Amino acid sequence: MKKLLRESKTARWAVLLCLALPMFASYFFDDMFSMVSQIFNNPELLELGWDAEDYGFYGGAYSSLCVFGGLIICGMLLDKWGVRFTGTLFVTLMVGGALIVAYALSPAFPDSAVAGFAGHTLGFAKPSLAVAYAGCALFGLGSEIAGVAVTKSIAKWFKGKEMALAMGLQLSLARLGTAIALLLAPMVIAVKQNTCLPLPESNDMSEIGLFLLLIGFVTWFVFISFDKKMDAQTAAANVNNAGEEDKFKFSDIGKILTNKHFILISFLCVFFYCCINSFKRFAAAILVPRFGEVSISLFGVEFQTSSIMMILLPIFTIVFTPLFGSAIDNKGKATKWLLVGSVVVLCAHLIIAFAPQVQLFGFIGLSLLGVGYSLVPAAMWPSVTKIIPESKLGTAYSLIFWIQNIGLMSVPVVIGKIFKSVDTPAAAVPYAEMVFIILACIAIIISIVLKQSSQKHPELELDKPNKIQSKLEVVS
Repeated sequence: MKKLLRESKTARWAVLLCLALPMFASYFFDDMFSMVSQIFNNPELLELGWDAEDYGFYGGAYSSLCVFGGLIICGMLLDKWGVRFTGTLFVTLMVGGALIVAYALSPAFPDSAVAGFAGHTLGFAKPSLAVAYAGCALFGLGSEIAGVAVTKSIAKWFKGKEMALAMGLQLSLARLGTAIALLLAPMVIAVKQNTCLPLPESNDMSEIGLFLLLIGFVTWFVFISFDKKMDAQTAAANVNNAGEEDKFKFSDIGKILTNKHFILISFLCVFFYCCINSFKRFAAAILVPRFGEVSISLFGVEFQTSSIMMILLPIFTIVFTPLFGSAIDNKGKATKWLLVGSVVVLCAHLIIAFAPQVQLFGFIGLSLLGVGYSLVPAAMWPSVTKIIPESKLGTAYSLIFWIQNIGLMSVPVVIGKIFKSVDTPAAAVPYAEMVFIILACIAIIISIVLKQSSQKHPELELDKPNKIQSKLEVVS
């Protein structure tokens, strides 16, 4: 008797590592400018020439193709064609989009034929922004579908086992990419007062991110080798073969979209994540005027306090997301933690917006933001597997990400316009934070409704533990 590959803890966790590394690289690339976003407040000192509104426009590009149908269509393809083929296609697209962004920011771009075509033929006033926008849009679509493929694969490999812990660990490693980007950016891109920032220096972070994405590209193919082997074992044993009624059909989209609990989770996702991800894009632009900037020496390296504050966000999620995931696996109460996490995020933004201008409050606010950012995803993503059949998870997660990306495309544009419309960055901070506070309040209301609905529908087992004692699957 031979155990299925997923019954081996070593194999499961090796698969998780292979799946997490592409997401680690994706998060790094997406957040590479977050900690130096204040450079766009002074475009005259930036050879790239982008201002805060341009940066917000670029940030919204990540979600543009996702919002305009791409994410839904690709999610359906994921269920129709499978994780391996579709995932490979979009991991490749993620790397290709990042390559375009790196090229648009490079010193070679301004005198290139591509820049001439974008500027003279297509009429873009800032060719580098136009090309980087296109690259970021492709990167965003690839990254989101790759994320769906990763989440669906974790659900497959950890079903009935440590699913929330596994999803939490994957998020932790991904957010380690954010932490390293936030830590590295101020050292790589040296922002000095009244000193012009040349193109080679502003492009360094994208080159590092591209290198990490190529490593993630390799580990994806290692995962594929594991997944092929397990599917071969499953087919040989005729274990869990889907019947005709379990196969994906296009009509299932309507069933998913009329599922009340799915809609609640989707809307919670968009309002909650906009409180975090859109804030990260403008972190330095908000924190520096709000709490000031002081240099601190750690391990012989000089860091700014705003950098340390922002690093707390991913560090807290790296530590707490797996812990909360493990607790939910074993104890349940997912909807309770969704509500608690949303309240914690509201408290964090209230502190960032209205607390006295003492740096201690900045550290407290970012720490609370990190705790909330750990709680909600640890409870939310495994909950989807309880209300949607496995054969339709690709479409379901894609629909959630599509709704989420409507917000992630819109909110950075709004925040960018706020910063451009006022005389000083400090004057923009209260208005920007009010946007995040309103979003957090809506997330709390949705969490309350979801919790009440879960109590009325105990058959869904949303608040039951994820980890179950199941019969051992074997291959003869």
